[in-house]
Amino acid sequence: MLHHVEIYVADLEKSRLFWSELLELLSYELYQTWSVGFSYKYEDTYLVFVQTEESFLADGYHRKRIGLNHLAFHGGSKERVDFFRDKLKAAGVNLLYEDRYPFAGGEDHYAVFFEDPDKMKVEICTEVTT
Repeated sequence: MLHHVEIYVADLEKSRLFWSELLELLSYELYQTWSVGFSYKYEDTYLVFVQTEESFLADGYHRKRIGLNHLAFHGGSKERVDFFRDKLKAAGVNLLYEDRYPFAGGEDHYAVFFEDPDKMKVEICTEVTT
C-alpha cells in the first residue's frame, strides 16, 4: 500500500487553491499544514505539497522528463468523472486530450485528464463495465 507522495510546487498558494478543492471533492481531508507545505489524507495514504526552494525553480516541471508523469484518482462512476470535467472546465483548468474525451486512456477507461498549476498531468477515471 502506498504511504505518501510528496510533490514540490512552484507556487504553494496557487497549488493550495487548486489541490484543496479537488482533493476534498475526492474525499481527502486536510492532514497537515506548515509554512512551506500542506498535505491531504485519504485512509492511510496522503499527498504532500511543498514549496520548491527558489534556487530549484528555474528548470520547472515537465511530465515527459524522468520522474513522475501523472497522478490518477478513482472517479467512482462515469457521472462523477463528467462532474469533475464540467467543474474543471468551468474553472478554466487546462483539460488534456479533449478531442478524445472520455476515452483518451482507451475504450475501457473513462477519464478526464488535466493539468495542475505546474502543468503536472492529473487524471480522474473509472473503469467501463459492459
